[in-house]
Amino acid sequence: MNTHSVTAPAGSLVSRRTRTAAAPSKREAILRAAIDVFAERGFFNAQVADVARLAGVAAGTVYLYFQSKDDLLVSIFERTMREGLAEGRTAAAGLPDPCERLRRLARLHLARLGRDRNLAIVFQVELRQSTKFMERFSATLLRDYLGLIRGAIADAQGSGVFRTDVNATAAAKMLFGALDEMATNWMLSRRRTVLEHDADLVVDLFINGARAR
Repeated sequence: MNTHSVTAPAGSLVSRRTRTAAAPSKREAILRAAIDVFAERGFFNAQVADVARLAGVAAGTVYLYFQSKDDLLVSIFERTMREGLAEGRTAAAGLPDPCERLRRLARLHLARLGRDRNLAIVFQVELRQSTKFMERFSATLLRDYLGLIRGAIADAQGSGVFRTDVNATAAAKMLFGALDEMATNWMLSRRRTVLEHDADLVVDLFINGARAR
């Protein structure tokens, strides 16, 4: 039988409800294990069986939640980006000052990676090993994430704080790239410093460069 098509046997309403309630926690356990395994072994060297073993489930159970090892990697990216978008949108909605909005978005970005080094390894290194993944990511959630940064920059331009001779989309990519490099450097250096503390330095340099003269 194909593990992708495995279905649970029919049972009582109580047992079905119990399985449904337990499903998210088991899925999260598998995702957590995948992050740790991919960070330690590298995505291409890791096996689904390794993930299952660390998650404490049978290998076939992984396929009840994820189609493949590739799907695990995509799911890590999508979950991380969706969480980042949700946090960013909440922060942006409560901060009318576009400069403070940029500062808050930068802090959230680095804090998210800084509190989970294995996630940083997967996000900064393993996800970038495949052109296929990168093309897909650039066209979906990453575009929306960059849109949050672009929106703050455009608002600063509209209010006369930032120069208007700079393309807001290009500027958003530049700021994201600077934050991305800080995260990669922190991850590779194995520093014990708080990554979030680098956010203000990056944003201050960006704001001073973009400020209207």
